[in-house]
Amino acid sequence: MTSSSISSPTPEIPIVERGNRDTWRILWRAFGYLRPYRHLVIGTYLTMIVINGLSLVIPQFIRLIIDRGIRQQEIGFLGWSVLALLGLTFIKGIFTYFQGRWTEVASQTVAYDLRNAIQNKLTVLPFSYHDRTETGQLLSRAIQDVERIRFLTGRAAFRIIDGAFLLVATAVIVFTMNTSLALLVMLTMPLLVWRSLSFGRRFRPLSLAIQDQLAVLTTNLEQNLRGARVVKAFAQEDAEIGRFRQQNERWFALSALSSRLEGINIPMMDLIANLGTVAVIGYGGWLVTQSQLTLGELVAFTTYLGQLTTPVRRIGLVLPAIIMASASGERIFEILDQIPDVKDAPDAVALPHIQGKVQFEDVSFGYLKRHRVLQNINFAAEPGQVIALLGATGSGKSTIMNLLPRFYDPTRGRVLLDGCDLRQVKLASLRSQMGIVLQETTLFATTIGENIAFSHPDASEAEIIAAAKAAQAHDFISELPDGYETHVGERGVTLSGGQKQRIAIARALLANPAILILDDATASVDTQTERLIQTALGNLMNGRTTFVIAHRLSTVRRADLILVLEKGQIVARGTHDELLAQSSHYQEIYNKQLRPQESSLQVGK
Repeated sequence: MTSSSISSPTPEIPIVERGNRDTWRILWRAFGYLRPYRHLVIGTYLTMIVINGLSLVIPQFIRLIIDRGIRQQEIGFLGWSVLALLGLTFIKGIFTYFQGRWTEVASQTVAYDLRNAIQNKLTVLPFSYHDRTETGQLLSRAIQDVERIRFLTGRAAFRIIDGAFLLVATAVIVFTMNTSLALLVMLTMPLLVWRSLSFGRRFRPLSLAIQDQLAVLTTNLEQNLRGARVVKAFAQEDAEIGRFRQQNERWFALSALSSRLEGINIPMMDLIANLGTVAVIGYGGWLVTQSQLTLGELVAFTTYLGQLTTPVRRIGLVLPAIIMASASGERIFEILDQIPDVKDAPDAVALPHIQGKVQFEDVSFGYLKRHRVLQNINFAAEPGQVIALLGATGSGKSTIMNLLPRFYDPTRGRVLLDGCDLRQVKLASLRSQMGIVLQETTLFATTIGENIAFSHPDASEAEIIAAAKAAQAHDFISELPDGYETHVGERGVTLSGGQKQRIAIARALLANPAILILDDATASVDTQTERLIQTALGNLMNGRTTFVIAHRLSTVRRADLILVLEKGQIVARGTHDELLAQSSHYQEIYNKQLRPQESSLQVGK
């Protein structure tokens, strides 16, 4: 970004207010998270009453010190009054400590609960939600937006209530002391209130735009970090830097406009408040010269004046935080209010130990219920059978795999497991009996042993090693410096594709599933490694219904049923020999993709 672009941000940026926002409803819901910690809230506001009571008493002590101790030279009275004032200040400090601590603890627990709620929700939301939501947006809401709600339920709300209490109490006292001076002060109050509300109306849509743009920045950065190798491989560093700079410049322009609005508002609030102070000192000073007001009363009155204008000025400072928190609350509750389209039915039952018979009955599916992927899929897999799916990219193979563990639900038709509609059984009981190796191998930034044990956290070391041996992963793991305690790095970047695939297979096998789902499970390994894995899987598949996306000739030869898909429909089915004799679609795939592997298999023997 050039210096000129920084010094001259976009002067006006159109902000579109989102319709039908119920700000009060959002704020009320946010404060509802304080309910479990009401004892801290009650304690905070009890200390507030004590502190404000002391704040109202202290100016009277100052008045007595000036009028009696100083002007009338009552040394004894001056001495104990100063000591009493010191004692009151000390007591006020103690209560202020507890007030600040309790306020912060209550608001931090709100943030803790909100982050847990967001994590819980994101964990149970189906793939369809994550398909249409950017990771950076979710990160921004879970971190920055929650922090703004924390400030709202803590110091921001307290300052408003504390200020309102002090404003009313101080107003009563100043009217009691001198009605004419009090009326003079009150002339500035409508201006202060008008300025605060006017600022709020302009600042709220702007704050929402800033938060949305920051989420865009977070998404951009997250994608660049995740795709760093791809960016470097295609020499696109400058292009990515330019894209990020463009989004960063927009965020800067929005932030600069926000700062300009705040920069105008704060001096305006100060000016209005100081006009009242000047008027009080001028008129009050004249009353002192006319002996209609003592000097101590004037000093006390000006002290009360600060307590009278400060709460209103505080609104101008805290209001932006409240406005931004309401926008943050809207973004957070948008996540929490999501209704999963894949969830346990009210009458769902736990699935008993399954035999493994799978039926697709007239199944159709479209992502977001628009983009049609599968049409009228019908087939049955008997327990223990190996079902191979063949077809071009986008033919619907992975979608069929995703329907089995209910990552998605069919838009029409039904999937049956041992005669039970998958939508009528509990998700946990269904998925606990499936071993899955996804097309994109995902490993966590922890040890190899913990990655394998992810499917069975209570597994013993012997069980983990047995699963690794079955997946032909034990040998290369043993050669690593730390063996099973080796950290694999984020998303397993320290391992090769074949190594990650074998760890993922070991993780699936450790679950001892009744159904195996191998989505491209051996696509990332060489022929020799693939042969070893296939040998191990041959024993482990025994007695288990297995679905596998086939890219290897050895896989399709082993399959009891091959489904050939094209444009979301089954165009052929049967065994390898049957399809080779009867299906032109299969013959084309065989000649282009599978037949060339025969020579490599012969060489490898």
